[in-house]
Amino acid sequence: MPADIVFRARELSKTYRTGEVEVVALHGVTLEIGRGEFIVLLGPSGSGKSTLLNILGGLDVPTAGEVSFAEHRLDGAGDAELTRYRREHVGFVFQFYNLIPSLTVRENVALVTDIAEAPMDIDEALALVGLTPRRDHFPAQLSGGEQQRVAIARAIVKKPDVLLCDEPTGALDYTTGKLVLEVIARINRELGTTAVVITHNAAIAGMADRVIHLGDGRIQRVEHNEHKISPAELSW
Repeated sequence: MPADIVFRARELSKTYRTGEVEVVALHGVTLEIGRGEFIVLLGPSGSGKSTLLNILGGLDVPTAGEVSFAEHRLDGAGDAELTRYRREHVGFVFQFYNLIPSLTVRENVALVTDIAEAPMDIDEALALVGLTPRRDHFPAQLSGGEQQRVAIARAIVKKPDVLLCDEPTGALDYTTGKLVLEVIARINRELGTTAVVITHNAAIAGMADRVIHLGDGRIQRVEHNEHKISPAELSW
């Protein structure tokens, strides 16, 4: 693992309460993620993957335990501090693209540059995801895979330290999903962006540096890939 650690979590737990009902989503999770790593969080629905990703991304806070980004503690941070953390350091990619239908591809990506301190050139971000020819198209004129690549361009244009992806291929077919994974791998490889990808698809694990298996809110095991494969080599 790289010596430069971006995330540290110690005995991280999260409990959701609805009335008298308690649901334990995470229980005693301890992990470290190094700068530039490609991490896959693997596990069935309800295993705690999304809860862990949301806490790492500052979208949620733990019930107990400690979590930090670099030297900055996230547990106990207030809303304003977490908002600043997300704006300055984190890019999110979700299963659903959340594009604005009335804006072109370029305009959807440009929205993020207004809140970034030193954003990437918009056309450079579009070139990285292979969408230069589609820059003036609207979301309705794009395929699902192209819309997801717009979402990735929007996430990376602010040059985040980490790219957090929650089931980025979940709504895509096999061929299109591999194209999207290749874009994420390229961002990780060429920009050195730490990538954490949630999936329930075990085949995707082969492209990661490490695979963290979750079940019942706990880390079940961690696998290290000595020989990563490219997305083009994936089959599922």
